Amino acid sequence: MCNLKIDLDDFNPKMLYTFIKKFNDGSDVTYHCHDFLSIIYVLSGTCTYNISGVPHIVKKGDLLVLNPHLYHGKVLPNGSEIHEFHVGYENLHIKGLLPNHFLEDHVSPIINVINYENELLRFCSDVISEQSKNQPALKLSLKALGLKLLSLLFNATFESTTLKRKGILNLESYDNTTIVNTVIEFINENFMHNLSLDVISQNMYLSPAYISKLFKESTGNSPINYLIKLRLSKAKESLESGDQSIKKIALSVGYPDVYHFSKLFKKYYGCPPSKLKHKSNSSQLIKLNP
Repeated sequence: MCNLKIDLDDFNPKMLYTFIKKFNDGSDVTYHCHDFLSIIYVLSGTCTYNISGVPHIVKKGDLLVLNPHLYHGKVLPNGSEIHEFHVGYENLHIKGLLPNHFLEDHVSPIINVINYENELLRFCSDVISEQSKNQPALKLSLKALGLKLLSLLFNATFESTTLKRKGILNLESYDNTTIVNTVIEFINENFMHNLSLDVISQNMYLSPAYISKLFKESTGNSPINYLIKLRLSKAKESLESGDQSIKKIALSVGYPDVYHFSKLFKKYYGCPPSKLKHKSNSSQLIKLNP
């Protein structure tokens, strides 16, 4: 039996709010934190969440558990939308954790809840139904539903912790192609951020050495070289349009240091970005390996 590390006779968390909201690229999703526990369940869509400086791709079915004072914010590509269910808690006490904390600091804030998808969708539906009825016992009904959600989280977290002891990713269930494709997707979505092999490996829950080995065997290139080539190709597209400064273009592809960007660009394309900026045809560029 799972040890929940709570005193059931004195367990009295308070659900502060519940709401469903759609966010798009025009929504106010600034980097922020709360002084209570925030839980977010993704109903549809995808985006990148910046959580304590680490980007995480989240999609339908993902559940985020954000402890108090954990900074987070969304990055939504142009034209994209994400639909989320939000719940906030306070007066939550779990043995060994700070007040209103659900996870230890080293545990990923994104919990695998695939085995509980039906229950979570039913929870969302029940909350909406109770709020629409607005009956006299609404607060009591919501309190019961709030406890139900926490019980689902306890079960999902216990399973996730058990898997971690065996290795966060069961490699027998994921072939090498799936892992490499996931790394490529992560880089493609986040190339404009401060990426490193460590950041990529944190998102994948695999060691940097293992990711590098698989990636090189599959693509013939390292993850960082793939990142460099992607950034420079995006920069080349922007330079050819001629409507942005080199400094702005460098920053938009993840290079705050313009000198470093120009050096890499010249090494790869054979000419500095300044020469390409006003050219509409780059077919004569000599492509060199970085």
